[in-house]
Amino acid sequence: MPYFVYKVTTFPFKQFELAGQFEAFKEASAHAKSLRQALASDLKTSVKVMFGENQLQAEDILNQEREPQPMTGEDY
Repeated sequence: MPYFVYKVTTFPFKQFELAGQFEAFKEASAHAKSLRQALASDLKTSVKVMFGENQLQAEDILNQEREPQPMTGEDY
């Protein structure tokens, strides 16, 4: 399954722009890191690497809200 690299803009609403598709994680990660450096001054855009069977599944995963991790232990 391929890795998809997305530019994610959250303001005024969540938008995804496909920035690349790679067969290996190492290549996808390197591309994402170079995009992050280029977009360092843009606070509204982030770069994400997603793994999925196709582009539709990757975008579906990006749209899902994750539950916050439970806060346990003495530190909280």
